[in-house]
Amino acid sequence: MAEPAQSPRRSRVWAIALTALCAMLASCEDGVLDPHGPIGRAERLILSDATAVMLAVVIPVILLALAFAWWFRADNRLAKYTPDWEYSGRIELIIWSIPALVIAFLGGMAWITSHDLDPPKPLVSKQPPVEIEVVSLDWRWLFIYPDQGIATVNRLTVPVGVPIHFRLTSTSVMNSFFVPQLGSQIYTMPGMTTQLNLEADEAGTYEGLSAQFSGDGFSDMHFDLAAVSAAQYQQWLGETRAQGSALDRAAFTDLIKPAHAGAPLSFGQVDPGLFSLVATGKVATQWTPEEAR
Repeated sequence: MAEPAQSPRRSRVWAIALTALCAMLASCEDGVLDPHGPIGRAERLILSDATAVMLAVVIPVILLALAFAWWFRADNRLAKYTPDWEYSGRIELIIWSIPALVIAFLGGMAWITSHDLDPPKPLVSKQPPVEIEVVSLDWRWLFIYPDQGIATVNRLTVPVGVPIHFRLTSTSVMNSFFVPQLGSQIYTMPGMTTQLNLEADEAGTYEGLSAQFSGDGFSDMHFDLAAVSAAQYQQWLGETRAQGSALDRAAFTDLIKPAHAGAPLSFGQVDPGLFSLVATGKVATQWTPEEAR
């Protein structure tokens, strides 16, 4: 005898469940749960540990809720009905001590790890860090390599296995610099400088973005971080110096004009004091329509 086919309703439920599962698995790729650097791996460990600690409370609560509902069902004559019961010191102790211990444990873990992963804290490495100055524009990213005398827009190239020390500022509104697969995000704000230390342990291209809404072109404010070998990095430096134009104050004035994402740009020469002038507000960093007249 043939088995009855599944009902359309049950088929839809299974389809929705499988779609949700696939979406959750897909979200683990190319994000904070797929790290490729020491900071990203440490942050994933924190997320995993915090989730495990909270599940140690959530799962028993769910199971106990189901167990109580089953035990005190209407047809269970063994369950005692005690309408006059109102207090138990032991139960109160358990109810309050467990969440208090969980909060204390999570707070201690957050305290320790937040200091260990403090963005300005240098990474331990035998390699000297690569210095990169970041300026968030409307709506693009400017990357200045002060030691190499070059700059790029919406394209960041770094050597694999070498710490990267970022100094960041903004020309107008606040933004948030974030490369999910490498780790911590950090805010960029006009008139001040923030710092961030990251490292890419594997070669590849990682997506960077602005995690802070900053206006009309915010959705296009992405960049690529290319982690390459030391030889490829040196080759890229040479090609950029040879082919790139000069980034002086006049070129910077064109960059600060609001523009949606376009092709990456490169500059073979950079005004050495440009970042400091932008961060301290000593150069005009906001474009107005009157300037175009």
